[in-house]
Amino acid sequence: MSYLKRTFPGFQKWAYNFAGFNQYGLYRDDLLHETEDVKEALKRVPPHIIEERDFRLVRAMQLDLQKKVLPKEQWTKLEEDIHYLLPHVQDVIRERKEKEAWEAQ
Repeated sequence: MSYLKRTFPGFQKWAYNFAGFNQYGLYRDDLLHETEDVKEALKRVPPHIIEERDFRLVRAMQLDLQKKVLPKEQWTKLEEDIHYLLPHVQDVIRERKEKEAWEAQ
């Protein structure tokens, strides 16, 4: 458990809500910058997860254009925000580094 979580238990939730993306129904992984590693990781995620991600992104863009947010009961909560993409990104990065190390020998 990190120092901030132990010292200020409500800080993580406050910071999560302060970021604002949850008001559009987005997850943290929806906001990852699409580098080559992220693009490769997206290929490894099941199609239904990609469809859900695309829906959240399109809905968020539509809400932003309308200068609206979701009703509070539909906001993404910290407890519901799963890392569906980050483990795949970490695998891709690890594999890329292994390949680079192998090729450097």
